[in-house]
Amino acid sequence: MKKRLFLIITICFIALLSFNVLAESGNTVFSWYCVRKKDHTQPKCDAEMSFIEDYDCYYIDKLHGDGCADKVVYLTFDAGYENGNVEKILDVLKEKDIKGAFFVLGNLIEKNSDLICRMFDEGHLVCNHTYRHTPMIGKSLDEIRDELSKLEKVCFEMTGKEMSKYYRPPEGKFTESTLKSVKDLGYKTVFWSFAYADWDNNNQPSKEAALKKILDNTHPGEIMLLHPTSSTNAQILATVIDTLRGDGYRFGTLDELCKNES
Repeated sequence: MKKRLFLIITICFIALLSFNVLAESGNTVFSWYCVRKKDHTQPKCDAEMSFIEDYDCYYIDKLHGDGCADKVVYLTFDAGYENGNVEKILDVLKEKDIKGAFFVLGNLIEKNSDLICRMFDEGHLVCNHTYRHTPMIGKSLDEIRDELSKLEKVCFEMTGKEMSKYYRPPEGKFTESTLKSVKDLGYKTVFWSFAYADWDNNNQPSKEAALKKILDNTHPGEIMLLHPTSSTNAQILATVIDTLRGDGYRFGTLDELCKNES
């Protein structure tokens, strides 16, 4: 009995030691989030994740802070496939003369290269969300390079255009090590300061609920994440844009954001 208890304690100690070594080596896994603030002020980064500042990461525009007269929103879209709504989103952006950033996957490029070409032609940024939507957790620098460069290669082969060097972690999952690797590969990591449950095509929010959530939580320097496959987003995007412009907001680009803060 004593031997068994000793063995259990030893295993637990080793497991705890292994966890500490893992954490100390920068491999603690984080899932990105921002707590929404309905008073239209910028949400704060959780203190545990404050190290992202060291790795060319963005989730708000810090130069356009709370109360700044220059109210700006950056529209970003995570796009893995087309179901008719990505094209509708592009139609709205063209009509409203707004440039967004599309974080795309290999599937969309290979099956709908015409939409990717349109994004380039209409002045949007085409950015890297990995080839397979695979979290880079536990990956080596070479493995991360292979995943990101595969998407770059497919994009160039299908469109003749180079992707922008912006990366968004699949599922918002990251470690300090992955952020360092991405930075070493020349990428800037772009998180978000607003998102909502818009990704499930079988459980779409109502237009009224979605509009309220988006508009109640708008803030200066916001990086807004939307999924362009959402039928709700396709229906409300024009209203969102018109309402925010009426409230004195303008729409910026990630190139502008990263140039400002570099």
